[in-house]
Amino acid sequence: MDEPREHNAGGWTQFGDTPPSPGGFSTPGLTPLGQLPPPPPQRPRFLLTRKAIAGLALGAVAALSVAALGGGFVGAYVAAANSPAPAATPTSVSPVFRTAADEFTVAQVAEKVQPSVVMIQGQTAEGSGVVLSDDGLILTNNHVVAGQNGLTVKFNDGRTSEATVVGTDPATDLAVIRAKGVSGLAKVALGDSDQLKVGDDVLAIGSPLGLDGTVTSGIVSALDRTVTAGNGPDEQQLPPGWPQQGQGGDTTTIGGMIQTDAAINPGNSGGALVNAAGELVGINSAINSEGVNLGFAIPVNTAKQVSEQLISKGKVSHAFLGVSLTDATGQVPGALISQVTAGSPAEKAGLKQGDVITKIGDTPVDGGDTVVGQVRGFKPGQQVEVTYQRDGKPNTTTVTMVETK
Repeated sequence: MDEPREHNAGGWTQFGDTPPSPGGFSTPGLTPLGQLPPPPPQRPRFLLTRKAIAGLALGAVAALSVAALGGGFVGAYVAAANSPAPAATPTSVSPVFRTAADEFTVAQVAEKVQPSVVMIQGQTAEGSGVVLSDDGLILTNNHVVAGQNGLTVKFNDGRTSEATVVGTDPATDLAVIRAKGVSGLAKVALGDSDQLKVGDDVLAIGSPLGLDGTVTSGIVSALDRTVTAGNGPDEQQLPPGWPQQGQGGDTTTIGGMIQTDAAINPGNSGGALVNAAGELVGINSAINSEGVNLGFAIPVNTAKQVSEQLISKGKVSHAFLGVSLTDATGQVPGALISQVTAGSPAEKAGLKQGDVITKIGDTPVDGGDTVVGQVRGFKPGQQVEVTYQRDGKPNTTTVTMVETK
């Protein structure tokens, strides 16, 4: 039997080479391990949402699994709803977004946001982005621009511009680029992803399959998901503790993600997830590869922090914990510490090999990926309470994060 894969929290070893505003408009509507010796059931497969050009393959993977669609930019894929949409009639009324102070139709929200969403095209792939400043700063996914030369941005009004990379952060799958020689752009309104609630209505706006300005609607299906994404059409995510099979490729694990059932497809990566007020609450990044209406977006509060650092210094400072982990296989779900780095925050906080981390901060832990995603969301110097079990007894300790070297 293959040995369980090992993670390295805080300076985590990748599995390959590599925070929301209320809303309300009406819209239509991991697997546990099997018993051995039969093979365990697979977790759903997921994709990043970059679209390949000319069938070229490259990509990036997610903690529910992700595979690239047609290569190129890692693509996000969501299948259509099983039941057909009701036929429109001459008296049909546009669904309404309801907020505490205002009402907006879906059409009004889309009209407000579309000018702030762009298409990004590289030599081998394309994706989407959102305008951060009137002079050309654009936020997108790292996997949309990584390894791409000759970036071109197409704006909602039909203008195009060459673009350069300002900075990228593979750990959060975010990047900032700058369009050259532009001014007077419509920058997106930033919301507060911490205010999102399950059931809030959202719109996803981007350029799926090269169709710029595409708008789809849905709801916030869940919050605080941990997603491990990667590339390679044959890449698949197996249940906790099992090794990856198939093609290798860059992967990244991101915590705190927003789950939505709004349709997301290849080319949506880096596009906008907005609330009923037309405020950006997430950056669309990944989907379930088996077509079960599961899309994932990076919270805008995370994107704010990362983009500010990328713009000011071209890189991002990340927290370091200093443990290697495998998914716990006992009765208590969690992340089993297999090694503690000497002099690390984990060692200083008293964590030891054999401890099982069951909670980090306010987040319950069901495996190593959860710890990875959460650590990446912390800041150097931040104090975090860690709950763990040692010899069957619960304990807590406070870890002071340091910067990844």
